[in-house]
Order: sequence, then structure tokens, then C-alpha cells
Amino acid sequence: MADTEKTSVSEVGTTTEELAAIIRDGVVGAAGGLVGTALMTVVLLVGNALGGFDLSSFAALAELTRLNTIAPAIPAGYFIFLGGGMTTWPLLFASVEQYLPGKTIRQRGVPFGTVLWTGFVIAFYTGQTGAALYVYLITTLVAHWVYGFGLGSVFDYLSNRPDTLV
Repeated sequence: MADTEKTSVSEVGTTTEELAAIIRDGVVGAAGGLVGTALMTVVLLVGNALGGFDLSSFAALAELTRLNTIAPAIPAGYFIFLGGGMTTWPLLFASVEQYLPGKTIRQRGVPFGTVLWTGFVIAFYTGQTGAALYVYLITTLVAHWVYGFGLGSVFDYLSNRPDTLV
């Protein structure tokens, strides 16, 4: 067997440690996304109560994936929304957060939320006009700031914990 084909015990240990770190980081990202999305949901519900955000916009997500044929559209769409908030956006945040303005990770979550808002505000718009449009714009922006801050806060908190706690 050639030397290049041999795997030492230390290399296997390193690979196992790297895999464990990737899984640990994924759990941290999912936890951050869950907290951020939960906080964001509260603000969106306030926007809904004020007449600026329509929960039926979540139904469009279910319709795009045809989940509305097997489940109620709004809950199914929200489940997709939650999945993105726990996977896609935390992964992107972990990749770019060091390039965002802010002294701490939680502070850098706010501009990250602002960037996400630019797509959300177009995709989830349901025809609001007048005062409802202003409520929509403000509550969705605040919701994204809260999401980014919550996501960054969890990243910050769990990244400073001993490895045994994460």
C-alpha cells in the first residue's frame, strides 16, 4: 500500500472532529434561526393585527410547492418559511457576517436582516395601499431587524459557550 493511501489515526480523529464541528455549527444556526423566526413572527402578527401584513401571503409558499393540496395553505406556507429561517438564512449569515457592519455578531445581524427584507418586502406584498402599505413596510422591516438580531444573539451566545454545552 502506498503512503498516500494510508490513513493515520490522527487524520481520522481530525476528520471526526471536523464533522462534529460542522454538525455543532448547524445546530447553532438552526437554533439561531428558530429564535430569530419566532421573534420575527411576533412582529408580523402585530403587523397583521394592524392591517399591514396579510398572513395569507404564506399560502403562496404552500401553493408554489403544492403543499396546499395536502395541508392547510397558511400553516404549510409558514412551515416552509420557518424552514428557510432555520437553514438557508443562518448558513448565509455564518458565511458573510464578518463582512457586515457592526462590532458584535448580534449587531451584524441587523444589516443582514435589512438585506433579507429587500426580497421579502417584494415577495410577500399583497397589494396594500395607503396607511396599510406604511404599516407593511415598517413592520416587515422591524421584523427582519429582530430576526437578524435574534439570529446574531444566538450565534454570539452559543459561540462563547464551552463545547460541552453546544
